Amino acid sequence: MAAIGVGETIGEEQARRPALGYAMVLAAATLFGLNGAVSKVVLTSSLGSLRLTEVRCLGAFLGLTVVALLFDRHSFRLRTGEWRRLAVFGVVGVAGVQLFYFLAIDRLPLGIALLIQYLGPLLVAIWVRTFGHEHIRRRVWAALVLALVGLVLMVQIWRGSSLDVLGVGFGLLAAAAYASYLLLAERRVAERDSISLLVWGFLFASVFWTIAQPWWSFPASTVAKTVALEGALSSWHLPAWALLLWVIVLGTIAPFVLIVGALKHVTATRAGIVAMLEPVIATVLGWVWLQQTLTPAQLVGAGVVLSGIVLAQTAR
Repeated sequence: MAAIGVGETIGEEQARRPALGYAMVLAAATLFGLNGAVSKVVLTSSLGSLRLTEVRCLGAFLGLTVVALLFDRHSFRLRTGEWRRLAVFGVVGVAGVQLFYFLAIDRLPLGIALLIQYLGPLLVAIWVRTFGHEHIRRRVWAALVLALVGLVLMVQIWRGSSLDVLGVGFGLLAAAAYASYLLLAERRVAERDSISLLVWGFLFASVFWTIAQPWWSFPASTVAKTVALEGALSSWHLPAWALLLWVIVLGTIAPFVLIVGALKHVTATRAGIVAMLEPVIATVLGWVWLQQTLTPAQLVGAGVVLSGIVLAQTAR
């Protein structure tokens, strides 16, 4: 699950290497797309969406803290009253996106869930136009129309909805949470660097989940169980803890760091366009690995939504 918005103010004093930047974004999009498939396998075990969100937030916090300590340990300092704003960012933005994303992929094909979530940047455009009174380019509104038309095709309302209605609802909530994440992050990166922002965000998200679901009630026995990899790899089994480690390290920490690093070499707009490969990769993996199927109308709808998202990304 990509997060392009958090690193746009990183210094540009370093010489730009666009090829390296594009390669880093492509690697991040691939890891995010693959993480969706791995997470979906984890959700087939007795570990639910809420617990998976809790584990991912805490693991990401610990890993990103190590990264921050290696590069700038002074970045953790808080300004007066800043902790309240960071708490909102962590609970609403970080925790909310993770939760509704996992709830959505538990009920929907991977690519469909991600495409619905990627409506978030379009919701940002609506918000800043309505409440921020900012001018929004026409292509953004055209992108919104395309995305909505594509969503109708994917859901296939005329057939009484061939997709799980609750899953679509969770996907739309994930889009709203993603929009909140982008808006909150845009304000916070003016005050601190991206890595420390993510560290504080995941910290407050972890605190929230620890209160909501105390760790002493964590079903530790499920972590030691072996889990079938589902679909074409159903004959393969791995321990749940190994899959969770993948979700934390290669599905969260590594792609986030890659995205932040890439923004030193390419603009956020161009990085965002390349990151649109994430739902495409997730869809391919859902078909090849998890053996998920989509109707022709849903494939057309997915393409229309993707076109709308790419069109929106080309407008600053």
